[in-house]
Amino acid sequence: MPGRNGLQGPVLVLNASYEPINICAARRALVLVMKGIAAPEEFSPLLVRSPRAYHKLPSVIRLLGYRRIPHQTRALSRKNILMRDRYTCQYCARTLPSSDLTLDHVVPRSRSGETTWDNLVACCHACNNQKGNQTPEEAGMRLVRQPRPFSLHTSRHLMRQLAHGDQHWEKYLFY
Repeated sequence: MPGRNGLQGPVLVLNASYEPINICAARRALVLVMKGIAAPEEFSPLLVRSPRAYHKLPSVIRLLGYRRIPHQTRALSRKNILMRDRYTCQYCARTLPSSDLTLDHVVPRSRSGETTWDNLVACCHACNNQKGNQTPEEAGMRLVRQPRPFSLHTSRHLMRQLAHGDQHWEKYLFY
């Protein structure tokens, strides 16, 4: 029987056409399957118990009805910036837990830098302190990667990264 982490684990969501469209928590995936909105395509080894039965947790689900997915935009949030930057400081290239990372405005807010996808990066505390109220050039620092908006390409790249933890996903993420 899974603990809280089992029900919060990632599940790949496919459209009716088998196109990967999202990642959701296992709890949400189980609800979609039980409501008849989705069908499980692959299962994780974990079980969840209800008062009457045991249920295998899905690893991949497919929506039974085709959903037209409009151009996707992601909310500008700390979590999404850290995911986009792969939890890596964009100045020293160290990968760290989210608690050890801050968000840095490449062009400081005090210099009219905006809070946008193109101006925010993941940054460790040491690099953020070193950069201070300067641009990276003024501080003698270089960005590992230029910040960009979260795109469909970024989303699919993240799905492929998460797939390394679950071999069931790989056959659905072939591009």
